[in-house]
Amino acid sequence: MTVEQFIRQIDAYRFGTGVALLFLIAAYSPVMALVLSPVYGSLPTHIFHGYGVAIFAGAGWFAKDQVMRRLGRTAAYMLPVLAFWTPTLQYFAMQQSSKLGNPAGPVITELLGYYPLVALTVAIAGKQIQASLHLESQGEIAAEHIPLLASYVIYSIGETITRKVLAYAIGVTVVFSRAGMQFVIALLYAIIVPRSKLLLLAVPSLLFTVTSDVHLGGIGAANLAIQPEGFSLLARKESTTGYLSVLENEDDGFRVMRCDHSLLGGQWIKTTPGYRPRVEDPIYAIFATLEAVRLVEPDQGGQREDAGSKALVIGLGIGTTPAALINHGIETTIVELDPVVHQFATQYFDLPSNHTAVIEDATKFVKHAQKVPTQYDYIVHDVFTGGAEPAELFTYEFLRDLSALLKEDGVIAINYAGDLTLYPTGLIVRTIQAVFPSCRIFREQAASKDDENSNFTNMVLFCKKNTNTPLTFREPVNADFLGSKSREAYLVPKHEMDFSLFSTIPNGGRRVLVAKEVGRLHKFQDRAALEHWEIMRTVLPVAVWENW
Repeated sequence: MTVEQFIRQIDAYRFGTGVALLFLIAAYSPVMALVLSPVYGSLPTHIFHGYGVAIFAGAGWFAKDQVMRRLGRTAAYMLPVLAFWTPTLQYFAMQQSSKLGNPAGPVITELLGYYPLVALTVAIAGKQIQASLHLESQGEIAAEHIPLLASYVIYSIGETITRKVLAYAIGVTVVFSRAGMQFVIALLYAIIVPRSKLLLLAVPSLLFTVTSDVHLGGIGAANLAIQPEGFSLLARKESTTGYLSVLENEDDGFRVMRCDHSLLGGQWIKTTPGYRPRVEDPIYAIFATLEAVRLVEPDQGGQREDAGSKALVIGLGIGTTPAALINHGIETTIVELDPVVHQFATQYFDLPSNHTAVIEDATKFVKHAQKVPTQYDYIVHDVFTGGAEPAELFTYEFLRDLSALLKEDGVIAINYAGDLTLYPTGLIVRTIQAVFPSCRIFREQAASKDDENSNFTNMVLFCKKNTNTPLTFREPVNADFLGSKSREAYLVPKHEMDFSLFSTIPNGGRRVLVAKEVGRLHKFQDRAALEHWEIMRTVLPVAVWENW
C-alpha cells in the first residue's frame, strides 16, 4: 500500500475525533498536576502521577474492544459527564487531604474522576483511530500496533504543547487558571462528543462548580471558607512557579506569601503603638539572620562601608533581606524568576522600589553576568521553595560562576532548608565548601530531642571568597537593627554547626554536586518535600491549604 492509498482510505471524521480526544486527555495531565499542587505540593503530586496515567491509559487501550462491546455509544456519551464531575469529586476529596495523607492523597484524588477519564478516553479515542485507518488487510499486528503507536505520538505531542502553552499563559485569564482549565476541558469534551440526554447528569456538578467551588470563584468565596480560621485572602494569582497568594491573620497579626504548598515568607503587621521599624519584622528568624552578611569582617578588620557597596540577591521571597540591604544604603540587584512574586512583594510587603529587578532564571543571569564587569560586595542566595531545593542552583558550576561575581573581599550568605539526615544536604554543603573554603554554618534554631521535625531545618552558610583570614562577625551596632526588635534578637547567628556533620559520603554518593548529575537527587527531593508538607500543615490551618 502506498502512502497516497493509505491517506485516501482514512476515515477523516473518526480519525479527527480520536485525535481531538487524545489531545484533550493529554492536556489534562499537566492541568491535573497543577490542580493538586496547592493542596499536596508540586513534587509529591508528581511521584505517582505519571505511573497512574500510564497504567490507566494502557488499561483503556487494551480494554477498548470490551468497552465498546459492552457500552457502545454510551461510553462516548459518558465522557463529558465524567469530565464535568471530576472537579467536583476531587474538590470534596481534597477537603479530606489531611486524612488521606501524602503521597496517598494525590493518588486517591486522581482516582476520583481523572484516572477513569484517562482510561475511557483512551479506549474510545483508540478505537476511533484504529477504525479510521482500515489496516485490517495489513495483518493483525499492523492493525493493532500502528494505531497504538499513532495514539502514543499524538498524546505526547498534545502534552508537550500544553506544557509549553501553560508556561506562558498560566494566570493570564480565568480560562488559564487551574480550576478554569478543568472546566474548559469538560466543555470541550461536550463539544467533541455527540450530544446525548446523558449530559443532563452533569448539571448538578456544573451547578456546584459555578456556585460553590472556591477555587473557581472570586476572592470573596475563598474568604468565606477560611475566615473561620482567622485568615483572609488579600490577593492570589496563577504564575510560572505555582499558585501564589497573600494571606493575612488579623488575630495574630501577620501576613504571608504562599506558593503552592509552601510559604515564601511573612512579616508581622500588628505592632505596639509607636513601634516603627524601618523594615518590618519577619515571622521567620532566618531572614533576619541572612542580613548578618553585612557583619562579616573584612580581612583588614573593622567595619564594611554600606555606602558604595553592591549586593546581589538570588531569590526574592517577600523581600525581607533585600529590603534591609536597600535601607542600609546598599545598591541592590534582585534576581527573581517569577514576576508575580516581585509584584506581591512590592505591593503587600513593602519592598522598596529603589533596586534593580531582574525577572529571569538565575542560571541565565549568572551566565550573562560573566560578560559584564560588575562585581558585588555581598551575595545572598535564598531560593528554597516547595519543599525542596532547586538543585541546579546548588551545583558546583553555578556556585563557581556566582563566585566570579563576588569581589575578592566579598561575602556570600546561602540559605538552605532540608533534612540533615538526607544525602542532598551533605552533598550541597560539601559543594559550597568546594567553591568557598572559608565558611561557617548556622541553623535557625537549636536542635531539640523532643521535636520530631528537628532534622528538617533552615540553615545559613556564610562564606568568604578570600581565605586569608577566618570568617568572623563584628559586634552589631544600633544602626544594624533598623529599629527592629526581631533583628536585635536574631541578626547575629547563634546556633553554629560543625562541618564534620556533612563529611561522610555514603556508598555510591558524590563529594560535590555537578550539573550533569542533578537528576540523582530527585528521589531525595520527593522525600524532603513530603517532610516539608507535614511541617506546613502545622504552620497554617488545614482549611487554608485546602481552600486555596
